[in-house]
Amino acid sequence: MLRVTVKKEDSIETWELEGKLSGEWVTELERCWKEHTPQPGTSVQIHLKAVSYIDAAGKQLLTEMHGRGVEIKGCGCMTRAVVEEIVRAGIER
Repeated sequence: MLRVTVKKEDSIETWELEGKLSGEWVTELERCWKEHTPQPGTSVQIHLKAVSYIDAAGKQLLTEMHGRGVEIKGCGCMTRAVVEEIVRAGIER
């Protein structure tokens, strides 16, 4: 299961993710993200608030989102390591 909570504050829109970012939940998050259009001047952040597992497809989606300007933040050792890897890969491109 994956829970996504969207919060808006000023010019920042935060998507808090909880659960597992794997399998069908990756597809669902991708669908929500691609159907969503933030207000002009609004930045989007993804907080991996309580994500317990990220599979390869989930990591690929986060990498794509980061490449399109979405800021990704992790909590906990595993998610912070994934975020660091995504950011590092973006710098190397």
